[in-house]
Amino acid sequence: MYYLPITYHEPLYRPPSEARSVIFQVTLGCSWNRCTFCSMYNSKQFRIREEGEIFAEIRAMSRTFPRARRFFLADGDALVLTTSKLLPILEEITRSFPQASRVSAYASPRNLNAKSTEELTALRKAGLTLIYLGIESGDDEVLRRVGKGETAESTVRGLLKARDAGMMSSVMIINGLGGRRYSERHAVASARVVNRVEPDYLSTLVLTIPRLNPEFYRGFDNCFEELTMKGLLEEQRLFLEHTALQHSLFRSSHASNFLVLKGVLEGDKERLLGQIDHVLQHTDPEYLTMSVHHTYHL
Repeated sequence: MYYLPITYHEPLYRPPSEARSVIFQVTLGCSWNRCTFCSMYNSKQFRIREEGEIFAEIRAMSRTFPRARRFFLADGDALVLTTSKLLPILEEITRSFPQASRVSAYASPRNLNAKSTEELTALRKAGLTLIYLGIESGDDEVLRRVGKGETAESTVRGLLKARDAGMMSSVMIINGLGGRRYSERHAVASARVVNRVEPDYLSTLVLTIPRLNPEFYRGFDNCFEELTMKGLLEEQRLFLEHTALQHSLFRSSHASNFLVLKGVLEGDKERLLGQIDHVLQHTDPEYLTMSVHHTYHL
């Protein structure tokens, strides 16, 4: 157990790969907070924290963890901050932690697109070298129905701008997000988007039904049919089958995934497809026809 000289504003979220990173909350909550599948920041009123508060926490943490190398800027979308606000924060981190090697943050297409390539390049040079972005789906209809506020084109545009600035990207697709009705187009369109942006890291997780958000079901005309285990595996297979990536490190190892897949695309693609086929062919059919939660008709 470590003593932390700062108090976090809960709940606090970070990507699994940032488990050993020092976290600084530069914003609280999510500036968009309208995605109907997400309840991460529903308990928070969005606000940008004062620079003095952030600097004091950076200095306090540097006295406790002087050799820290990796850092994560929370909450939901630190890049909503202007470049003029982000640069001093990044500079304070590198000044306070001499061994700092990487700063990362969640990002959204709208926040990437609001900044110029020159601004993103300046942020990358100041230490922000990795962004995490939830693509969720590459299908515009699915994105519209879940209130994402983005399109496939806005997502591609933002990620390509970040790549041009020299930033690395870790992107995520939600398996089952379109339900049975949109499963095929969700899988194919999502593969099409990741093919265009060639992310450094690619992951999938399974939709967790947001039981307490009626807006999610209304977005699907109050008739959302959740995929069965078999449907999720078939959708995952279709997605991977349509990818054409050269170096992306793929992971399907989130706690929501019941089949763990790991590999580098394109090289491991056939092996990953074979693993899915093996499960489909050798798992009790009765189990495969079960839904992860339930089917909803409201």
